[in-house]
Amino acid sequence: MPLLSFWKSNREEVLKLDIKQIVTNAGDGNLRDNSPCSEELRQFLRFIPIETLCRYAQYCLDYSFDRGGLVLQDIVNEFGQRLDFDVEHGLYQGKKTAVGFDGIWSSKNEPELIIEVKTTDYFTVSLDKLADYRSRLVEEKRVTSDSKVLIVVGREDTGALEAQVRGSRYAWDMRLISIDGLMKLAQIKEKSDDENTLRQIRKLLQPFEYTKVDQIIEVIFSTARDVEVQQTAEEVIAESKSGKKTYEWTDRELLNAKRLSAVEGFGKLKGVEFVKKSTTLFWTTDKKTRVCCAVSKRYDVTYQPYWYAYHPQWEEFLKEGENGYLLLACMDLEDAFAVPYKWITTQKQFLNMTHKGDRSYWHIAFATMDDGGFAINLSKKREKVSLAPYRYSLTDKTEKRKPK
Repeated sequence: MPLLSFWKSNREEVLKLDIKQIVTNAGDGNLRDNSPCSEELRQFLRFIPIETLCRYAQYCLDYSFDRGGLVLQDIVNEFGQRLDFDVEHGLYQGKKTAVGFDGIWSSKNEPELIIEVKTTDYFTVSLDKLADYRSRLVEEKRVTSDSKVLIVVGREDTGALEAQVRGSRYAWDMRLISIDGLMKLAQIKEKSDDENTLRQIRKLLQPFEYTKVDQIIEVIFSTARDVEVQQTAEEVIAESKSGKKTYEWTDRELLNAKRLSAVEGFGKLKGVEFVKKSTTLFWTTDKKTRVCCAVSKRYDVTYQPYWYAYHPQWEEFLKEGENGYLLLACMDLEDAFAVPYKWITTQKQFLNMTHKGDRSYWHIAFATMDDGGFAINLSKKREKVSLAPYRYSLTDKTEKRKPK
């Protein structure tokens, strides 16, 4: 059975396979340039969870197997895509007529990164050769003159290679990172919805002077602040019997499980598969269809049994796609609601809004209708809009109603 078909029909079983078995089941099983195996493997890597991608990378480092280095090259390039770079894959096998880079990572208004993947630094890397790759790519106008070389090394102990780069004339054109470090950056990024945090993370991959560590501190600070924003996205202000406002929380693992269920259910409804960009943001591989998924538990509050925060960064993400939806999932329901971005952006002016320092968010509160259904409460014009047209099922047990 082709790998992608097997993935769609039985994901849990596929995720139990190691990367060597995955390659065997991809295409014709023969990993080479421009092969069906290579094409299917790269598509498959786009969809898997970040934890599985990290496990595959570690397998390539721990075990020696045929074409393992080529597989690692594809995995490293997938980490580049997880960091929202536009990735051009290099060749597996070098040719005299082609530049032998492993990948080119590009991002708007940032220098390109020319990727060189090494499983180990036991053998001396020819920095002159890497510099020649860069020069030839500049001549061919495939990268700009301010592009840099990023050497991705399997082992964390890269002292010899670091000294080699540091003592060369290429110190400001080349950067090193271990695969473990790259994995950690990708995992941090996936927890963040803030584009500023992502930009700070990508800057760490560019050569910079270490005497002043402000840039590293800024990444840590931005990430910590963004995690706080994510917590706000799942909070609800409930009113206790005493009339005081309290904050109530739901276990994050349960929230994320419900979120993934809502996204997968909507993907099946639309006939597409979504790739996880961050905790709440998902998109198709062409980035044209985008969803933001928020989750709420049911609260013992008559006037708003469910409540969500809608953040400006979510608005920006949805706006940049061709089709955007805000998915609103409920912890105790097997249904969710796919509200089109176009509707949200025209009605948000009628929602209450909270400002906390340099961050803000709109309140999306559900109201209960007389027929037992739900509506979004447009507080500022005292109007309720039924969610019935946007409701869809997360299971196959009930008839799915396609949202408009």
